Order: sequence, then structure tokens, then C-alpha cells
Amino acid sequence: MKLEKVTAKAGRRYHDACGAAHGLDLIGERWALLVVRELMLGPRRFGDLKKDLHGISANVLTQRLEGLEGSGVVRRRKLPPPASVQVYELTEWGREIEPVFIVLGRWAARSPQHDPTLPISAVSTMLSFKTMFDPVRAGEAAMVVGFVFDETAFRVEIADGKLEALRGQIEDADVTLTTRPSLVAAAVYGKVPIAALNAEGDLSIKGDVRVFERFTDFFHLPEKAVMEA
Repeated sequence: MKLEKVTAKAGRRYHDACGAAHGLDLIGERWALLVVRELMLGPRRFGDLKKDLHGISANVLTQRLEGLEGSGVVRRRKLPPPASVQVYELTEWGREIEPVFIVLGRWAARSPQHDPTLPISAVSTMLSFKTMFDPVRAGEAAMVVGFVFDETAFRVEIADGKLEALRGQIEDADVTLTTRPSLVAAAVYGKVPIAALNAEGDLSIKGDVRVFERFTDFFHLPEKAVMEA
């Protein structure tokens, strides 16, 4: 079968037939992969994306969204009334990158230069649970943990040694935290006691706090890689 030559659109390209190289053509521009990350749990408005991508300009975000849309990774649509606002979301094919993102995140967390105290978005926090979840530690645990960040609700379900993170629907949660993503990261990965976080304020807990304390034991950052001389 003769392979058809595809002419690349304007912009920097690797001009390499390797699938990984073409993958970088699609999402390798600065901010592109983080835009994809912020869309992994559902559609977002432009302003919400800009708010959670610390340091990105409106112009660059527009460029990245246009590039991802042109590549078939992202699409935009208008929500029906009464919302009637434009949102961006991943295409079905675009969502297939999630396992790659999770493997990349776990690999990069082993870098001695990784700083887990830097700002983290709500979606990134939820995806980190998928990345760092230890099913052996979870065992037969079954729980629903709710999180509310800036009035947006997320739920994390654990059952049968599996974890799923979703947006919305936390009415049946065993425990719900209303707080900032950074405080959740401090509790889960820094193992900071809830009492200490309570002292900082901006944290409220509804439900059985013991469920969340057990939840934090299911996640641990991987050991750092050894830097060879």
C-alpha cells in the first residue's frame, strides 16, 4: 500500500514519521498538554481555563485552543439555554491521551527537581489521584469522597481496587471537603494532618473525617530517581 503524503499545517513540525514525534507535533507546544489536562474531566469555558492555567496569556490560550481544535484533539460547542455559553471539550479521540498523561505524570514525579508545593489546579489534583492511587493499599475499601473547589464539585469513587474521578454529583459522598486544591495536596501527598490544615482556615469538612484520613493513605509520591554522574 502506498502511503499518502500529508502536508503539515503552518508551524513548527518535526517532519518525522515516528508516532511519538507526530504526537509532539499535536500537543508539544508550550501549554498545549496542560490545556488538554484541564479538559479531561469535561468541558470548560475559556475564562475557567485561563484561571486554572497559571501564567498563560489570553492570546496564547487562544492559539493553543485553535491549534488543538485544528488537530482534532479539541472541539468547541455552545451549551443549550439557559447557559448559552461556548465551551471547549476533548473529542473522543482526544480523550484517549489520558493513559499517556498519567504515565508521564508518574514518571516525572520521580524527578529530583519536581516540586509538589507549586500551584496545582482542581483538575490536576483529581488526575493526580488516578496517577498515584495504590490499589494494594486500598484493598477492599469502598468510599465516595467529595471535593468542592470554587463552587465546582468533584467526586472520587473507590471500589474493588479501582478509582474513578468525576466532576459533580457529591450528594452521596461519605465525606466532602470544601477547600483549595493546594490544601488537599498537602493532606494527601504531604501527609499534613487535617487538624493542621483546619488551623489555616479555608477548609470545611462535611461527613466522616475518618474516611478522608483513610483515603490519604492510598496515595504516595514515588521514590525519586537517582541522578547518575
